[in-house]
Amino acid sequence: MRRNPHRFSVAALSASGKNIELLVEQARSFGVRVVGVADPEAAESVRSSLPGVQVVEGLDASAEIARADTDVVINALSGAAGLEPTLSALAAGHQLALANKESLIIGGPLVQAAAAPGQIIPVDSEHSALAQCLLSGRIDDVRRLVLTASGGPFRGRSRVDLGMVRPDEALAHPTWSMGPLVTINSATMVNKGLEVIEAHLLFGIEMDRIEVVVHPQSIVHSMVEFHDGSTLAQASPPDMRIPIAWAMSHPDRIADAAPACDWTQASTWEFFPLDEEAFPAVRTARRAGAAAGTAPAVYNGADEVCVAAFLEGRLPFLGIVDIIVRILNEHLAGDSPESGASWGNARTVADVLAADAWARRRAADIIEGGANA
Repeated sequence: MRRNPHRFSVAALSASGKNIELLVEQARSFGVRVVGVADPEAAESVRSSLPGVQVVEGLDASAEIARADTDVVINALSGAAGLEPTLSALAAGHQLALANKESLIIGGPLVQAAAAPGQIIPVDSEHSALAQCLLSGRIDDVRRLVLTASGGPFRGRSRVDLGMVRPDEALAHPTWSMGPLVTINSATMVNKGLEVIEAHLLFGIEMDRIEVVVHPQSIVHSMVEFHDGSTLAQASPPDMRIPIAWAMSHPDRIADAAPACDWTQASTWEFFPLDEEAFPAVRTARRAGAAAGTAPAVYNGADEVCVAAFLEGRLPFLGIVDIIVRILNEHLAGDSPESGASWGNARTVADVLAADAWARRRAADIIEGGANA
């Protein structure tokens, strides 16, 4: 945005309110006239720091901001909180640059029904790569999608090796700089499981035709294999400015959004199969995605609570996915009454949020009560 002021202006910003100083600095720098803040106390501080700027406060602030008069809405919220802003942006007819994968994953058919063809442009580097590669062929000619994963900080470790992992180790991602939730999800491979579901929903490819390979260099962001044996890959250095710029300017491209690969230097790209015994999160996500309905919301909601507990030292690393598996099993067995009569069908936002709330409460109960919960 700073490098292309002739192309873009910021109509509005919305955030939780956890980093008021940065929010205020950005609003001033870009001349923003409307700011949304979820935390009412933080909203007062923002209001006093930005005289003349309209401040929308409360849990619905981001959903309201997403309806603002604009061309593109970038949803980069974390977790299930992004669902209603995603639906608001789609209902308003805006192009949605989606970095909040959880809103599509848990919203599933609700989001699909609300979106016009081509209205959602993925920001995740993997799905941006897939979308770009798919421009070269017909969807009917696709044999499979191949999502790449860096492997996180624990690539090559066995399940036994992961038993004593500390939060600081899990937060030390070797390639990407991300928020704590996504970083831990990368370490457990929960994030890659979510991305499998996301790819299925975005591109309409069956779950069993979406594979994951480990690629430590994070240069090839994903690949599409066609029926004739040809595989197309999108490659660039690990810099999120490229997929963000592509989503913001789609269908155009922004010149020099980030440096390209340097072909004058020797390099090696490696690819390894995913160790699903050490990292069962992807296998679990496939079950949730295949079950559809509210199962993906349960997978995601349980994970968010477990990650918070791990970062606070209340849950071991392996406990994150173990608890997700347990709660998903209970849900698929019909033991989640808060999903109501529409269990298995995410017919309304209330259905999705009820399943999400049940999964969060169940995860908290298990963490607090241990194996007997």
